[in-house]
Amino acid sequence: MFTGIIEEVGIVESISPNGSGSTFTFSASKVLDDIETGSSISVNGCCLTAISFGKNWWTTDAVPETMNLTTLGLLNEGDLVNLERPLQTSSRFGGHIVQGHIDGTTTIQSIELQDDESYRFAFDLKPEWERYVCHKGSIAIDGISLTVAAVSPSSFEIAVIPHTWTATNLGQKVDGGSVNIEVDILAKYVERQLSVNKQDNLEVE
Repeated sequence: MFTGIIEEVGIVESISPNGSGSTFTFSASKVLDDIETGSSISVNGCCLTAISFGKNWWTTDAVPETMNLTTLGLLNEGDLVNLERPLQTSSRFGGHIVQGHIDGTTTIQSIELQDDESYRFAFDLKPEWERYVCHKGSIAIDGISLTVAAVSPSSFEIAVIPHTWTATNLGQKVDGGSVNIEVDILAKYVERQLSVNKQDNLEVE
């Protein structure tokens, strides 16, 4: 489990074919402090497994499903990626519950610089996510825990403070680009519980 508080920005050093999937090598430093073979690391919100590592790099394999359902398949050598290690029980919980299980990708509609030096992002809101996205709710975008600033039937917006802009890969984003989305798991649990309760009531009747 992750929190969506990005620890560092890494660089895609290499991408090589591996059967029907791909092997990625990323440069990093902080997330390697206590790494072991088999450790989980979030890359742009995707929970991946470290298969080898060195002083300032680590590698992972991505299967075809992950490549197709996330933006990993769009990465190129030299791209910046958001990195985070799993939450430790002794750590502060600074963001929200992020599983590292991407729900899909969406498109950036616009990026606008605000008077207070923050940035306003607008994204496409797919119909299947609409029930999970609410004003002031949490959402993970490329692994970053962010707060929904506005919602409409076809889009949602977030406000990005200058620190988040510089401490993540958001500064590299452009209109029309793609990002990974993970909706709030708590919203999914609520939906599931309501569905079960409704079914139980129907059976009683």
